[in-house]
Amino acid sequence: MRRLTVVQLLPALESGGVERSTLEIADALVRAGHRAIVVSAGGRLVPTLESAGAEHVTLDIGRKSPWTLRHTSTLRRLLMAEQADIVHTRSRLPAWVGRLALRGIVAARRPRWVTTVHGLNSPSGYSRVMASGERVICVSTTVRDYVLRHYSDTEIGRLRVIPRGIDPAMFPSSPRPNADARAWAAAQHPALAGEGPLLLLPGRGTRLKGHADALALLARLRAGGCDARLWLPGAREGGREDYIRELEADAGRLGVGAQVAFTPPTSAIARAYAACDLVLQLSRKPEAFGRTVIEALAAGRPVLGWAHGGVGELLAELQPAGAVTPFDPDALASAAGALLAHMPPLPATIPHTLRAMQDATLAVYAELIDVERGH
Repeated sequence: MRRLTVVQLLPALESGGVERSTLEIADALVRAGHRAIVVSAGGRLVPTLESAGAEHVTLDIGRKSPWTLRHTSTLRRLLMAEQADIVHTRSRLPAWVGRLALRGIVAARRPRWVTTVHGLNSPSGYSRVMASGERVICVSTTVRDYVLRHYSDTEIGRLRVIPRGIDPAMFPSSPRPNADARAWAAAQHPALAGEGPLLLLPGRGTRLKGHADALALLARLRAGGCDARLWLPGAREGGREDYIRELEADAGRLGVGAQVAFTPPTSAIARAYAACDLVLQLSRKPEAFGRTVIEALAAGRPVLGWAHGGVGELLAELQPAGAVTPFDPDALASAAGALLAHMPPLPATIPHTLRAMQDATLAVYAELIDVERGH
C-alpha cells in the first residue's frame, strides 16, 4: 500500500476513549510509514499526538452550535491541500462538517470516508451520520447490532467490528492476593485497610456508573459476614460534590461508610487492579464496549457486571461466571460471593489487544484504497 494521508476528525484532544483511540491509530499510521493528521479544537493531548510524529490542525469542529458548520469550507481546503486519502471521523458534529466538506470535492479527488461508532447514541437523524461511512467501524458486536437495528437501511457489508484493545504489558497479571499492592491501596485511603476482600469499581462521578448498586452489594456482603471493602476511584470529581454527598449518605444509611473510599481517578489503575479481589462494572446504561473488563482480566482479576451492552458481550466471551441479570441485587450478591470464594477460570490471553485494533483499522483503510484502485 502506498503512503497514505489519513485525517481524523473529533471535537477535542482532552481525555476519553475516543481521544485515546485517535492517538493509537495516529501512532500506528506513523509507524507504518503513513501521514497522520488530526483535526480538532486542541487540548492537553496534542503534545502526545505530535510526539508520535502525527500532525494537529486546530479547528473547532465539535462545538455544538449551527455556527460550527462554517468550518466546512476551511476543512475542505485543508483536505485538498494536504491531498488526503482517507477522512476518519469519530463524533457526530465533526462527522457532519466532514461529510459536507467532502461533498464539495470532485469525485476524482475526494478522500474515502470512514466513521467509527464509539457509543450507543440516541437514534436520530443527527446520529445517523455515523452510519454513513463507506466503512463503518463498530467497537463491538453490540454496537453493530445497534446500528443495524436503528438504521436498518445500512448495508451490512460496510460494517466492520473492531473491538477496542489494550496493551497487555500495561496490565501485568499478578497473584491474588497481592500484599504489596494492597498495602499501597491502604495508603491511598484508610477505608481500604484490612484483611478482607477489596472490591473495585473504577468510574467517573455519575450515577450511570452504578455506584449505588456497588454500595448495596457491599452492605449485603458485610451483612453476610464478609469483611469486604469498596474502592470507587474516579467517583470524586470537581463539580460533582452533591453526588458524592448523596453517595456518602447512602453508605452511612447502609452502615458501610467506614469501609468505602470515594477518591479521584488514579493514574495507577493497573496497581489498583492488582490490589483488589474483584472488579465491578455496574453501569446502569449499556456501554458500547467495556474496557474495564479486559483491563481487569489481563491483570488477573475476576469481573462482576450486568449482562448488557458491551460489558455483557465481553463477559460472555471471556468470563461468563461474572455476568449477572441486570439490576438483580440478589443475583449480584450471590455471584459476588461465589467469585470471592473461588477464582473462576480466566482467559489465558486477552484477544482484544491494542495491536490487533490498530492492525484491523489500517486494514480497513487498505480495503478502501484497494477498492479505489479496482483491486
